Amino acid sequence: MSAIQTAPVTKTSAGAITCHAVRRSLARTFLLLIPAFSSSQKPLVTAGITREFSAPLANVRQAVTATQKDHIIHGTLVFDKEPILTGAEAVDSTSLFDPWTDAGEVYYKIRNNTVAPRHFIATRDQGTIAVRYVIIPVDADRTRVRIDAIYFETAHRESHSSDGTVEKSEMKEVKDALDSMLQAEMEAADARRRAQSAELVRQSYVRQREDESTRLEKANAQTKDLEQEITALRHELQRRVKAPGAELKAAPFQSAANLKTLAAYTDVVILIVTPHWLGVETPDGQRGWLPISQLEQLQ
Repeated sequence: MSAIQTAPVTKTSAGAITCHAVRRSLARTFLLLIPAFSSSQKPLVTAGITREFSAPLANVRQAVTATQKDHIIHGTLVFDKEPILTGAEAVDSTSLFDPWTDAGEVYYKIRNNTVAPRHFIATRDQGTIAVRYVIIPVDADRTRVRIDAIYFETAHRESHSSDGTVEKSEMKEVKDALDSMLQAEMEAADARRRAQSAELVRQSYVRQREDESTRLEKANAQTKDLEQEITALRHELQRRVKAPGAELKAAPFQSAANLKTLAAYTDVVILIVTPHWLGVETPDGQRGWLPISQLEQLQ
C-alpha cells in the first residue's frame, strides 16, 4: 500500500520539474529574440531635400536663420480654417533627430502640441513637429542646404516622416529670403552707383565752378593789370591844361594861328613831343599844339 502511494508522488514531482524546465527554456528563447527584433528596426528615414545655392555661406546662413525664427512650420496645417501653422520656435537642439555627425552647421525649429498635422505620414494624435536645417559650404560662392522634417506622437512615442511637402515649403522660404537679400543688395548697389554718379556730377560741377572762378579771378587780375597799364600810359601820354586855360595853336610857335581856346583842366593826348611844344589831340578830336609850360601831368 505504501509503495503504491509513493509512485504518484514521484511522477508528479518529475512532471513539475519538466514544466519548470520548459518555462525556463522559453524565457531564454524570448530574451534572445528581443535584441534580434530590436536590431532589425531601421531608423526613421525622412523625405529630406537638398539644394545648392550660388551664394556665400554668410548669406545662406542669414536666410536659413530667418526661416528658422519665423515662428511658422511651412507646408503643413492642423485645421483647414488656419492654413498657416504658427507657434513654432527656434531651438539649439532636439532629441527628435539623431545627432548630425557630418560637416555643416545645424539649426532646428519645433512646434509642440500639434494634433495630426497634414503631410506627415499616418498621423493621428498630438505631438511635436521638428525641422532640421543643415548648411554645408561648398566653396566661397556656393553653399548647400539640407532640410528634414519629422512628427513625433507623444502618446504612442512614434515618429512620422514628412511626405516632402514641409521640406519643399521650408526650402522655398529659404530661397525667397535669399532672393530678397540678393534683391536688396542689388538695389543697395544700384543706389550706391547712383549716389556715386551724383557725386561725380557734383564734383564736376564744383570743379567747373572752381575753374570758372579761377578764370574770373585771372581775368579780373588781367583787367586790373590793364587798368594799371592804361593809367600808367595815361600819365605818360596825357596832360591837363593848366589854369586859366590855353590857346590851341596851329603850329608849334607863338605867332601861329589859334585854333580854339581850351578851358583849364582839359585833358589832352600827346601825339608829338618836342623840346618846348607838344602836339596834342583834344577830347573832341581837334589836333594842335600847346606849349609844355601850359600843361601839367594827370594826378
